[in-house]
Amino acid sequence: MDIQYLLWLQDFRNSINDSWTPFMEWVSMFAVTFMIMFPVFWYWCVNKKGGLYTITSYMFCMLLTPVIKLTACVYRPWIRDARIVPAGDAITTATGYSFPSGHTTTAAPLAGGMAVVTWKNKRTRVLSVLFVLFILLTGFSRNYLGVHTPQDVFVAITISILSLILTAKLFQYLEKHPEKENMFLLIGLLVCVAALFYFWFKSYPMDYNAEGKLIVDPQKMMIDGFGDVGKVIGFIIARFVEKNWIRFRSAGFTVKGVIVCAVGLVPMYFMKSLLSPVIQELLGKHFGKMTFNILYVFYFIALFPLILKLLDKWLHKGAAQAADKIA
Repeated sequence: MDIQYLLWLQDFRNSINDSWTPFMEWVSMFAVTFMIMFPVFWYWCVNKKGGLYTITSYMFCMLLTPVIKLTACVYRPWIRDARIVPAGDAITTATGYSFPSGHTTTAAPLAGGMAVVTWKNKRTRVLSVLFVLFILLTGFSRNYLGVHTPQDVFVAITISILSLILTAKLFQYLEKHPEKENMFLLIGLLVCVAALFYFWFKSYPMDYNAEGKLIVDPQKMMIDGFGDVGKVIGFIIARFVEKNWIRFRSAGFTVKGVIVCAVGLVPMYFMKSLLSPVIQELLGKHFGKMTFNILYVFYFIALFPLILKLLDKWLHKGAAQAADKIA
């Protein structure tokens, strides 16, 4: 049934000469490249707790998704059925195993978390609806491009919903027991280390084609897993640093706050496009991607918040000095 659905979408693509393909590729690209910037901006500028809730939900997915992927080891649709021909360059951007959809477990917790926090204010509820629609569109784009089955997407959305619920419960508990947070961070770090050992030492399918070549190289499949766990490690380290030593306040949704935080987003794009390839070249794909993601997440959870705090102190100090001169 799942393959038949993909074949139906493939026939539809062909009937319209792939006219929708560029848009669907853009949706998939936006989900994994730019969607993270919405909760990061919210965390920096609008509401620290709301942004942190969304990012934490995302981190749960970044830990669960590779564990499931590298345990199930489900091949991509075109490997399972040669009739499937992915659209555009989707076959080159679809890395890792197929189940569940990594693009969806990126978009769903990020957009889903933003939908939750924007729904609380009547003035931003239209954004909440748009975020939910983007989740559905991302999932559909993965089917439309022929790189994931409906089951891959459905399970990915389910994981994301569970992550959002689990994070909400965790935040409620930590509100009553803030002293327990360091314990949870330590447990999370230990789980990450265990996951890395699991990825490295577990057995993987070793199927060969008619020419005697591996159909799927397990080493390549592990790269995304190391990268995802790197995000979680970076989050744990950065959250510990921010919570214990930085303790910044959101800049505020003012003209000045919006401009400063928008500028802070720019390095995130260039880090991915320029710094990531360099680190992977130096350390290799597995540990290079993991190391980059640790640094990447540390930047938006702790480093830029430190800059915001220093700016806030500098501005308040300047305002106080100006007031003294007037007096």
